[in-house]
Amino acid sequence: MSEWVTIKEMPRELRPRERLQTFGAQALSDGELLALLIRTGTKKETALDLARKLLSSPQGLRFIAEASLEELKKQKGIGLAKACQLKAAIELGRRLAAYMQERISVRSPRDVVNLLIDEMRFLDREHFRTVSLNTKNQVLAINTVSVGSLNSSIVHPREVFKDPIRHSAAAVVLVHNHPSGDPEPSQEDLMVTRRLAEAGKILGIEVLDHLVLGDGRYVSFKERNLF
Repeated sequence: MSEWVTIKEMPRELRPRERLQTFGAQALSDGELLALLIRTGTKKETALDLARKLLSSPQGLRFIAEASLEELKKQKGIGLAKACQLKAAIELGRRLAAYMQERISVRSPRDVVNLLIDEMRFLDREHFRTVSLNTKNQVLAINTVSVGSLNSSIVHPREVFKDPIRHSAAAVVLVHNHPSGDPEPSQEDLMVTRRLAEAGKILGIEVLDHLVLGDGRYVSFKERNLF
């Protein structure tokens, strides 16, 4: 798009706001949604241009999710106000996802993946979490057990089952991410999972699955019959 064409000068059917009104937010591209948050451009670039530049990094949306205010402000055309708007939108999305947790029933590994992958795929370190479920497999809570490399000393049964016990969970799904983007489980992942499954049997809290999340991909131990 030419730098001399403003969004107001674009055909109505191409403007992000009008497209959202006509087709709904789900029909807009990442760039168009970001442009609506950024709102205004510079003398030579539209809000759409600024949005596309933000998304041009290899990390795409992940960059915006992980970047600090200072890092966002370093982008040409993004001042403090725009940086705050972007971070606020991301945080609202995360809080809404947390608010909806208690309404979700888990019927398959994909249900848990859909619940967590959008957030956990952006994390730059391994986060190990538990998804506590009641007898109807409804989500009671999602808790972070540890942050850092996954190993048997950090992911101890005592820490893993502390929150599921507190929530009177009947079952639990274990979840951790691989910052590399490759969800293929390691031998350490296998050993930790088997140890926790045995501990769960003793406590009366069934370990239904262990999910390893990558960048848009996942591995389910249950689907692979790994424990």
